[in-house]
This record gives sequence, C-alpha cells and structure tokens, in this order.
Amino acid sequence: MKSVTAALLASATLFAAADAMAAPQVVVSIKPIHSLVAAVMEGVGEPKLIVEGAASPHTYTMKPSNARAIQDADLVFWIGPNMEAFLDKPLDALSKSATVVALGDAPGLQKLPFREGGAFEAHDDGDEHEAHEAGDHGAEHAEAHDDHAGEDAHQHEAHEAHAEHGHAHSHEGFDTHMWLDPMNAKAMAKEIEAKLIAVDPENIAVYNKNTLALLKKIDALDADLKATVEPVKDKPFVVFHDAYQYFEHRYDIRVAGSITVSPETAPGAERLSDIHKKLVELGAACVFAEPQFTPKLIKVVTEGTKARAGVLDPEGASLKEGPELYFQLMHNLGNALNECLSRDS
Repeated sequence: MKSVTAALLASATLFAAADAMAAPQVVVSIKPIHSLVAAVMEGVGEPKLIVEGAASPHTYTMKPSNARAIQDADLVFWIGPNMEAFLDKPLDALSKSATVVALGDAPGLQKLPFREGGAFEAHDDGDEHEAHEAGDHGAEHAEAHDDHAGEDAHQHEAHEAHAEHGHAHSHEGFDTHMWLDPMNAKAMAKEIEAKLIAVDPENIAVYNKNTLALLKKIDALDADLKATVEPVKDKPFVVFHDAYQYFEHRYDIRVAGSITVSPETAPGAERLSDIHKKLVELGAACVFAEPQFTPKLIKVVTEGTKARAGVLDPEGASLKEGPELYFQLMHNLGNALNECLSRDS
C-alpha cells in the first residue's frame, strides 16, 4: 500500500513538473503591463516582473536576477526604449532566444505626441495637435503649449540637450504612458494574447478565455472612471510630471501643467515660477505628487495659493503586482482626482 501511495505521489510530482515546464517563461518590464500579462496568463503561469515595488523605470538599474530572467525567457514584454531606457542594451545582449514585444507598438494603440514645457495651455480647439495612432481609432487631439524649462537661457539649452540625449523619455516620439487610456490597455491585451499563443499554442483556449474576460473588465472600468471624474472634469490641476495625457484625453479632464517634463530631470526656477503663476491664474484646485519622488517641489509651487496637495500613482508603485493591479491603479487615479478636486476651497 505504501509503495502504491509513493508511486502516486511521484507521478503527481512528475505531472506538476511537466505542467510547470510547459508554461512559457515570460518577463515583463513594469507593473501596469505586467498586470495585463498576468491576467491573460492566469491558470497557465506567472510572468516575472523586472521593476518591482516602488522602483521607477525612469531611474531603475538592472539587477543580476533581472539579467538571468531575461536570458531564460521565451517572451519579454516592455513598452519600448523611450519608457524603459535601462532595458534597451540588456535586451539586445541577453534576449537571444526570446521574443521581445514592444507593447508601445501594439496594433490599435492611440499614440499622443510628447508635450514640452511646464504650464500647458487651457483647452482650446484652435491650439490642439492631431493625435497619432498605430491602429484604426479615429484621431484625437493633444494640447499645444509652450516650453518654459530652465533657470535662464543658457541653462535652458543645456537642460534640454540633456533631456534629449540622457533620459528615458525621448521627446521626439510619443508619450509612452499609453496604458492610462483603457482602450490602449485593450489593444495591448490583444497583442499579449497573440504573442502568448504564438509561443504556447497548446494553451490557446485559456488565453482566449482570459483575454475575453479581461477586455470586458476593462470596458466596465472605463465606464466607472467616466462616472468618477465627470463631476470634476472641468477643474484644472497640476501634476508632478506629464504622465497623464492619455487619461486626460480619454476623460476630457483639465491638466493645467506639469512641474517637470520628466521625473529624472529637475525643473528650473523659471518652470516652477510658470507653474505657480498658472495655479494662481486658473485657480487650480490641486497639485498632485507621485509616491516615488520628493514632495518638496509641490510645496514650492503651491505656496501662497489655495491649491491642495494630492498623490497620483501612474505606474502602481504603491500597489502589489498581479492581475488586479491595473484596475486598482486606474480606480485610484479616478478616486484621487475626484476626492481632491471636489473638496471645497
């Protein structure tokens, strides 16, 4: 009897090992898209995340464990070099056998061009750009505004030269925070499904089922967010860095400006002055920090104004990774905006 039991346990162990080996080895760069990949893979396997915890892709440094994960991967998902610049060379060097998927190039994405400068112009149809897209969505518009970075003309030129050549956001391309429009998240989910099926066709039924459920859940999220921000969408506010353009355009909210173009590039005195003036001019209700970065600049620009301080987390720094993170992240954005902007001055 004992020998039969032992044989059954051994068989179960072998089957479990075989199942684990059958699951593709998947690595994902950042939390928002890791959440989408995890949702599509649920029941098959769990993707590995590179930028964990409260770390930011804007300032991240690769670890040896990240390099090993990429070397062993069948699939690697990232937004692309303009978001995760730290991954550009390691992917070329390490991912020899992996399929590398830039979700920033997924079919059906609406792409918005980078904005430059601190204080954006108020919504005005005559001053808007046409939005760019990689799929079949109709063109929308991105706001135009002036570039006021730098402490003086000389510093401004040096600062912008550094920004163009040294940091993760290349301002000659598109804004890479694409997941902040749920319709873009749906386009990414479909691309994730297609790439997973290509490397793991045996689990096509699971991927199909999970993706269908994910798309329906994203549609429900979109409806909830519209209802959440509707009461406050006309109230102007300022953000720490210009990460929210996709959310702004999806829900027609009024981002009046950003303190810095990119979080790894410190703003100069002139930009801070411009933002302060914009707060006063528009009567902006709130200025939002981000959990990874110092809140000191928020105090500088709000001093002497009636603007309140809040926190927005566009990358899920404060959230636990997994299939639910994307939905928590998006709900948190909507709720934070509603809570701060709906308060009486």
